[in-house]
Parts: sequence; structure tokens; C-alpha cells
Amino acid sequence: AHRVEYVPALYPQMTLNDITTAIAPHGLLIMGHSANRVLIGTNRDWWDHFSQTPEYNDSQHDPVDRWSKRILNDLAERAGARVYFPSDGPPYAPFIAWAKETARFWQSPTGMLIHDTAGLMISIRGALEFSHPVGDIACTINPCEGCSDRPCIAACPVGALSGTQPYDVPACKAFLDTENGQACMSGGCLVRQACPVSQAFGRPSAQSEFHMKAFRR
Repeated sequence: AHRVEYVPALYPQMTLNDITTAIAPHGLLIMGHSANRVLIGTNRDWWDHFSQTPEYNDSQHDPVDRWSKRILNDLAERAGARVYFPSDGPPYAPFIAWAKETARFWQSPTGMLIHDTAGLMISIRGALEFSHPVGDIACTINPCEGCSDRPCIAACPVGALSGTQPYDVPACKAFLDTENGQACMSGGCLVRQACPVSQAFGRPSAQSEFHMKAFRR
């Protein structure tokens, strides 16, 4: 995985508040942290920022990954941190394990990770690893435990995310090519949207369509 080695930090002993202040103008937020590792993901207003960037508008491949590396590599250099990206590999950094270590992510009934405030609308753009502790872990409550209806289970039109079988990616992509699948292509994954927590962390339709097109390729 790509990483920036520790360097003399311009902002030594960077705190969680410092990181939040640095990433907020880019539509990013801290999605969770362990003792010395911080997971950074997209906020609800991320699309407004990203859609104005050179990476989005240059018609080149992998705009989100390139943008993430520009923003987070710069922050890592200033903070004297190592940085990891989900797109780098193989070998790939264990982002799912790291997410669970923060006590803010859990396995949902669909098999996908769920976040305490973002629901199923999770987009982790990178992880910063520091040589010093960044803060105590504050355990939160798994939102699935209080969700008796569990609308996510029945939301997928083709049952690709049943929760009892591995995610059927070919079935999902095949459905997106059909007329009935165009609602998913333009509006986003119905399973993610069905989650009550996700609904409070909604995305613009343009963002959902952008992600679905990237997934379909």
C-alpha cells in the first residue's frame, strides 16, 4: 500500500480537532479512530466540494482516488503521519478490520459495514497513522440493534445483498443493465437508501449516479 513515511511534522502532535479542522473544507470528516490511526471519509457535503475539483473535471480515470491522494498526502506530510488508501494494492490495507477497531462500524444484516452516523453511506477515502496517540476510543451503539423492521434486507430488487449469501456482484451489475435497473443507476443502491440511518446522511442524486457508473465499469 502507498504510504508516506514519518517526516518532521509541521504540526506535531496533531489532535482529532486539528484533523477535523484541516479536512472539513474538503467535505471530509473523521469516521472513526483507534489509538493512533484515523479513518477519513466523505461528509454529506462532499459532492459540492469534489465536483469543483480539477480531478473531477479533467476527464481522466479514477478521479476520486487521485483527489483523495492529493488531499490526504498533503495532510500526512504536514502532520508527520503515514497514509494508506483503500485503492492501493495488492496487498490492500485491512480497512474493514481497521474500521471495526474504531467501535463505530459493524457488520449490517446485508453483509455491508454500517456506520453509527453515516449508516450504509460509507466512503472511506484514507487512513492516517500517527506515531502518537490521537485520542480515546468512544464506543457507540450499533444502529442495527434497535432497527426491528430492517428494511435493508428486502430492498435489493435482485437479492444480491440477502445477508445470508456473499454479495452477488455479477447479478447486481447485470440488473443495472436492464430497464428496471436504471432507477438504481440514477438514484443509487436501494439497499443503502433503505437504511434509516443512511436517510439522515443522504447524498445528492448526481453523486449516487457517479458512484454507480464507476461501480458498473
